[in-house]
Amino acid sequence: MSTYHLLDGLCSVLKDALRVYVTLLKILIPALLIVKGLELLGVVDWLGTLLAPLMNVLGLPEQLGVVWAAALFTNLYTAIAVFFQVAGDMSLSVEQVTVLGALMLVGHSIPVEGAVAKRAGVPWWATLALRVGGALLFAWLLHCFYSTFGLLQAPVELIWQPSLSSEPTLSGWAVAQLETLALIFVIILALIVLLKLLRKLGLERWIHLVLLPLLKLLGIGRSAANVTVIGFTLGLSYGAGLLIRDVQNGVLSKRDSTLALCFLGLCHSVIEDTLLILMLGADVAGILWARLLFAVVVVAIIARWPATEVSNK
Repeated sequence: MSTYHLLDGLCSVLKDALRVYVTLLKILIPALLIVKGLELLGVVDWLGTLLAPLMNVLGLPEQLGVVWAAALFTNLYTAIAVFFQVAGDMSLSVEQVTVLGALMLVGHSIPVEGAVAKRAGVPWWATLALRVGGALLFAWLLHCFYSTFGLLQAPVELIWQPSLSSEPTLSGWAVAQLETLALIFVIILALIVLLKLLRKLGLERWIHLVLLPLLKLLGIGRSAANVTVIGFTLGLSYGAGLLIRDVQNGVLSKRDSTLALCFLGLCHSVIEDTLLILMLGADVAGILWARLLFAVVVVAIIARWPATEVSNK
């Protein structure tokens, strides 16, 4: 009897994980192929040239525009590799690296994460406005604050620097993507098991109670607590994948899913992404605590915007 229930429970978890995973694959695979195609066509370099004048407004050298362009189109790992190639012998301050890090943390992987957000109900124009516009605003606010008070003006000391290798082949890129997609399934499966275990042990309710003040400030319902925590700590794709499932099951309203995704768009994967930017020598207060505060303020404003009420009807 107990063995039957155990097998039934395992099958249920596996089916749930597969459903979330297949939904994500339908989004991620086309997005990854499009991104690679655009990269091969030189779109990243073109965008870097386009963004160069904006770097001056943020107190950054124009050459760093291509670094943010790489982050916007691909991911933080690629952008960091480009940073070390472009920065070279540049004399950058801690402020400049922190401002650049702020740009990259809010605005990165737009084609992939934007496609995931679109599937969850957030239109492309909103993703672009929030992620690109939010990145520029956040970075500009940091630059104004640091320059006004003369903070973080010392030369940056790199905590880590990779050995620059040649460009990977297409086959190497394909293998890396397959490995990443396989890892995504493992993580999704582990997350669903963890969520069911927390519910079984009665700990889920306590997590919701702890997060209630923050969720109330953000205008997000308690039903979105789990996916918000997952996206905040691990990444937008994982949180959004589970969020899509909850929307399809009727657990989340359109308003809650939209606000949760807005928050995660501005502040997600705070463990891995923050550590990556810290290795460039950025200031932790700027790229972590200031980013969290910025995300909370922006989403709290969005939640109280009259148009947000309409989207819930």
